Amino acid sequence: MRIKAFPSLVPAAGKAETVASVPYDVVNTEEARALAGDNLHSFLRVVRAEIEFPDGTDPYGDEIYAKSKENLDKLQSDGILVREPEPCVYLYRQIMNGHSQIGITLACHIEDYENDIIKKHEKTRPVKENDRTKLTDTLSANTGPVFLTYNDVETVDSFVENWISSHEPTIDFTDDVKVQHTVWRVSETEGKELLEAVGEVPVSYVADGHHRSASAARVGKERRDANPNHTGAENYNWFLAVLFPASQLKVLPYNRVVKDLNGLSADGFLQRISENFRLDSNGKQNPEYSESLCVYLDGKWHTLVWDEVDSESPIDRLDVSVLQDRILSPILGIGDPRTDERIDFIGGIRGTAELEKRVDSGEWAVAFSMYPTTVQQLIDIADANEIMPPKSTWFEPKLRSGLFVYTLND
Repeated sequence: MRIKAFPSLVPAAGKAETVASVPYDVVNTEEARALAGDNLHSFLRVVRAEIEFPDGTDPYGDEIYAKSKENLDKLQSDGILVREPEPCVYLYRQIMNGHSQIGITLACHIEDYENDIIKKHEKTRPVKENDRTKLTDTLSANTGPVFLTYNDVETVDSFVENWISSHEPTIDFTDDVKVQHTVWRVSETEGKELLEAVGEVPVSYVADGHHRSASAARVGKERRDANPNHTGAENYNWFLAVLFPASQLKVLPYNRVVKDLNGLSADGFLQRISENFRLDSNGKQNPEYSESLCVYLDGKWHTLVWDEVDSESPIDRLDVSVLQDRILSPILGIGDPRTDERIDFIGGIRGTAELEKRVDSGEWAVAFSMYPTTVQQLIDIADANEIMPPKSTWFEPKLRSGLFVYTLND
């Protein structure tokens, strides 16, 4: 992989907790506005600037991106975000409910993305990709890191362990959902061994951030094509990423709710699915293993179990594929879950209580509680150059935005 240290914009001393925000795509406008509150330094004012406009404002209007730039510029002019004096990489540890993961924050090359050295497993939605592309181009900056994973490398692990045990962090705070974020700064010179080891990693995988990586690559390509003196060394050839060893990652399920039963009664629906699954009305809310899922309908939980899928395709063997191929499409009429408005996706961090709330409200008819897709399944699918069904993985904890900003201008 082609990677490098870079002189990041970072929060000034003591400002990280005030600046750092959830990623742009895990909250809607109303939730983002509530989280930002009266905090003028919240990075949500950069990545979701529509929160500063009246309800009903087009979130993709030119004035939104102009406000994002104004807010990013003000964070710098007010001394809230400051420029590092030298290129650095950063060790970024997150601890959530006893689970710890440590990533390496650096810049990756867009050609690695284009050439599938950085491998993808999801399609992007045009409206979201266009939004992040316009934001990146307007700001001339990557405001949120792409979450990458790679197969563990002992040399990298040793460096990270030795560094954090012998150096004080530059950032350490616990956010409002009890996730501890700790950052260690490593200068390019001091991190030479680390950079060389990461550079020898043959491939990495986009775990979370397909729209951020796609938009970064698009902006880089557009600037490359427009520059007759392009050399490949320009800042726009790189994008912000955090790389985590695969063994450290935790994947939560990505659950589903559907608006209606496609003309079936509750009993009729249960009868249809019992034709292809072993149905047990045992009240369990979460499946205990793969090749099973739980269904919430009419105030009751049921478990569905099936035999291992006999297919060479790693896609066909996914639990979410079985749900789509055997229930959502043929029984509930959900042909394309990417575009069908009768289905919604609920991150596992919200728990099954959110599923019950949706269905009990009467606005949704049925919910499906899934067993988590594994990191190895993600890697197998990316290696096979296949595309996962939408919303197959929910990685937690999420990377905070605003702790590192990579700027594209040289």
